[in-house]
Amino acid sequence: MFRYYNANILGNFVNDCTIRAISLAEGNTWDETYDKLSNLAQQEGTMMDDKYFIRNYLNKRYRRVNVTGSVGQVAAEYSDKVCLITMPSHITCSVYGCVVDSFDCRHRPAEFLWIVKD
Repeated sequence: MFRYYNANILGNFVNDCTIRAISLAEGNTWDETYDKLSNLAQQEGTMMDDKYFIRNYLNKRYRRVNVTGSVGQVAAEYSDKVCLITMPSHITCSVYGCVVDSFDCRHRPAEFLWIVKD
């Protein structure tokens, strides 16, 4: 399943998938997540959309699972959880099997999955 979601406070379509996905998974607002990630990235001297920064952030907080298949297949396999799923150049949130994003990325190959809520 797929559900459209754009948490950007102004409804803009910008390169904010990290903020959008993490805010949804953690139950915070877009602004709260933006501020938190921005502050952490500044402390580390990096950009908050850098894939290594994002992976480190998620690895410190959640259990990572190596996965194979498409984002849609992985979301269906973990349909009893809230997860963050990365793919080349994107991150999305799966909420109990439903991919929630500003576009349907279920066909893309999944890289990693982090379980945020069991």
